Amino acid sequence: MWRLSRVRYKAGRAGFSLEEFRLKRREHEKALRQARRDRELVSKRLLLNEDDGQQETIMDTCSDEKDVVSLLHKIQHGGLEKEAHLKTLSKSLRDPASQLVFIKQENSVHMLIGLLTGTNTLCRLQSVHCLHELSHSPHPSVAPACLPATPYLLTYLAGQSTRFTELCLYTLGNLCPDSDVVREKLLAQGIISALASCIENQRHNMAVVEAVGFTLSQLLQTKEASGKIIPLVLASSLPSNLLGVLTPNQNFSLGPAIECAWCLHYLTCSGEDLQALLACGALLQCSMLLVSLGDTVVQGNKEEGLELLICPLLRCVGNLLSSYTPDEVSACLSDEGLVAALCALLQAYVQSRPALAKESAWVLNNLTARSSLLCSALMSLNLVPSLIRLLPFCQGINTMILRVLANVAHKKREFCIQLAELGLLSSLSATLKMTAQEVVILSLDILFMLLGSGSQVVEDFVKQGGISLLETLHYCSEGDVRRRAAYLLEHHLLSSSSYSGNCIPHSGQQV
Repeated sequence: MWRLSRVRYKAGRAGFSLEEFRLKRREHEKALRQARRDRELVSKRLLLNEDDGQQETIMDTCSDEKDVVSLLHKIQHGGLEKEAHLKTLSKSLRDPASQLVFIKQENSVHMLIGLLTGTNTLCRLQSVHCLHELSHSPHPSVAPACLPATPYLLTYLAGQSTRFTELCLYTLGNLCPDSDVVREKLLAQGIISALASCIENQRHNMAVVEAVGFTLSQLLQTKEASGKIIPLVLASSLPSNLLGVLTPNQNFSLGPAIECAWCLHYLTCSGEDLQALLACGALLQCSMLLVSLGDTVVQGNKEEGLELLICPLLRCVGNLLSSYTPDEVSACLSDEGLVAALCALLQAYVQSRPALAKESAWVLNNLTARSSLLCSALMSLNLVPSLIRLLPFCQGINTMILRVLANVAHKKREFCIQLAELGLLSSLSATLKMTAQEVVILSLDILFMLLGSGSQVVEDFVKQGGISLLETLHYCSEGDVRRRAAYLLEHHLLSSSSYSGNCIPHSGQQV
């Protein structure tokens, strides 16, 4: 089994121990990614100076306009303490008020650019720290003020220093959401090709790969992504490089995989032509990783954050399926492992993370709607009983499971008989009594197919009090429920069905 590992940063703030900072950072990142999973929000990320977490005496952070102006004056006039003054400035720029004071000073950003492009290595590093702190600002006026620095940040993505490259990437990623002008300039300056080259050249450096994924995901969530950005991404080498990160191996890193998987999700739900992704084998690659994750969960490994990778992978697979014909789906996903993995994830998260369980059932629905082979896999692997046991769960989970069972029943008459033998009739008697109209309608549709498969199924349903149940629905319900119940009763429960399974698209919001 492959091992999960995380990219760790030397980061912290004065006054905290390094371990306390790591805990706070994990909690903060979890909240940001949870928000991204639920609402696809852009978010900013802050990397701190490497020595901020160490127990050492540092200069106090500036807190007023005079301090910022004084620091600028000291830096501009050089001296042996220039690096120390830059370091203090970067700390002062964590204060939103100081950020506004700084950008209002004449040539302040150009001063940082001069140091960024100079020969003093320490000054270069501290100047990019200052720009990084500015990029994290909540004020919308700060990002345009940093625009003159973007060509240099892009150029330095080809540098040799991992830490420097990371800072440039996260700074660019933070600047993207705030300003249309900044995004337009970045696109004109070739940010997509720069990101493609960076991930290609640094594919073995997981910290940089994660930073590329973050920056790209920020771009892919902007309002003009569909028309301007996604076509450029799909035409580049980024799709194949993103997929390359999603290969389970002994050095598999969770953080980079999460970022790259979300990027792929934004691409698959964009509505653009996905031939570039399909040509890279995206469906098979994402499916293989889901199978591996399913095995991991079955073995009891529910590492924190694992669901943040599972969610975009599920959405990628579910959306990519719509680009394939049923025969192509069966040929591409002939391995039964994906069906088993989806059922395993569904059962593993139904109590703790019902939204993720519903996502798993949604993909299972899209698979079974398009592939008779995978419907057969559900039966041959004896996975149907576990699905039937989950029908009492609400929050949309039972609705999706009923769709899956309807897909199976529609494929073959023999499947209908087997479903009845596995106890689905008694479970349908329970779901027919539920208050959710969609659940009742789906249950009646499945019952329609089961009863049309043979007299033995009809007899069993009658023995279970089925006629009185349908009569209750007929006389006490309205609309589609009443019409379906009446039709079953009128035809003495023996008609055949023309149910057609439907593959449900995912818009990016929670299903």
